[in-house]
Amino acid sequence: MSKFQCKVDRQGPKLTLQLGGIIDEDADFAPLAINGAHEVKIDLDAIKSINSCGIREWIKWIGANSSAKVIYAKCPKVIVDQMNMVDGFLPAFAQVESFYVPYYNEDSGAEKNILFRYGVEFKEGQVQPPSEVKDETGNTMEMDIIESKYFKFIKSKV
Repeated sequence: MSKFQCKVDRQGPKLTLQLGGIIDEDADFAPLAINGAHEVKIDLDAIKSINSCGIREWIKWIGANSSAKVIYAKCPKVIVDQMNMVDGFLPAFAQVESFYVPYYNEDSGAEKNILFRYGVEFKEGQVQPPSEVKDETGNTMEMDIIESKYFKFIKSKV
């Protein structure tokens, strides 16, 4: 049984897909037919993990839907990692509207995911992170990534 969920909201030529759970060999993309939609927004906020079989199925599904404008939104780290490593996971016809960046404070052990939005914290070839991120107790947090690798997908879309 699949641990993959999807909520579909179609409003005329616009389609919004809210995906959640685990993208693996049991994830079924067949009901997510994009045909007829001019714009497809894929909200990935609730995706917890993806394995190699899920990546293969994703690439087959997204590649078959190249006639629509595809927008990736609220991409968690597991999705950003795939966009950076796997050719075709973020196809040329797709764009990223927003993604999460993990932050960490070594002293408190606090972790936080900050949403980076197109036109605010990033745009083509550029990243402008917030000047300061604090945890709940006021401690300054740092990005918990290797910037040159994590933001690679932004530079490759230019």
